[in-house]
Amino acid sequence: MLPIAFAPSYAHALPTGHRFPMLKYELLPEQLLHEGTATAADFFVATPPPEADILRVHDAGYYTRLRLGQLTRQEERATGFPWSAALFEREITILGGTIEAARRALVHGVAFNIAGGTHHAFRGRGEGFCLLNDQAAAAAWLLATVPAIRKVLIVDLDVHQGNGTAAIFQDEPRVFTFSMHGARNYPARKEASDLDLPLPDGTDDAHYLQLLAETLPRLLDEVQPDFVFYLAGVDVLATDKLGHLALTRAGCRQRDELVLGLCHRHCLPVVVCMGGGYSEGIIDIVEAHANTFRVAAGLWG
Repeated sequence: MLPIAFAPSYAHALPTGHRFPMLKYELLPEQLLHEGTATAADFFVATPPPEADILRVHDAGYYTRLRLGQLTRQEERATGFPWSAALFEREITILGGTIEAARRALVHGVAFNIAGGTHHAFRGRGEGFCLLNDQAAAAAWLLATVPAIRKVLIVDLDVHQGNGTAAIFQDEPRVFTFSMHGARNYPARKEASDLDLPLPDGTDDAHYLQLLAETLPRLLDEVQPDFVFYLAGVDVLATDKLGHLALTRAGCRQRDELVLGLCHRHCLPVVVCMGGGYSEGIIDIVEAHANTFRVAAGLWG
């Protein structure tokens, strides 16, 4: 069983020419089913959570204005998406999908959200294609409702720093935030994660994988997490328009093998969210994301 959260609303219609690749949310499930990495039974329909699960990590005033479409023009521009009721429904559904994935990972060892990884959303604002912070909400849900979960590790390997997640948990010792990202990339103003590893432009497979292999096993020993969230952004690829790193598709897969292999060996339940990916060719995005599922299927399948 490879539980995967998905909903039709994930593939939200955007204005022509918008740079966010919504098409991947249609193509990735199709590819996984076509090749047999996942079956129809693996997919579950993501649904919005109770409002209380959102308000553990988001200000009530911001959430209300977001729900009612009352963001200022500047706030809307910062998110990168034009507001609509359908967009709001998409965002709360993605967040609900990650919470449900966490519930299922406790049973199956691993679970996915086809979308998610909205790590630029702060308590009281959204930015960078992120309106609500799904992994933060799911981590807070675990700590509030599952007594066995006392420490959560968030492994954020998207090319952009997880600034919203870092800010949300800056005073929460039960969540350890680890972000490995492009030093000179968005956001211009970084927040302080519990551990930040900024990378120079052009970082290749060898340097990236060596640094990760030196860091993550040590973190697992020191943090002693009961649960892991993995943000598996594929905007680390050399083909990515917004990334500025130089990983190959094979290197990106080795990254996934390292992270997921450690979780599997340590018997740590893990939720994987797909995060960013902005390569010119949609095949580069879909194949790199599909590799993450292939790796998990090989470990837990």
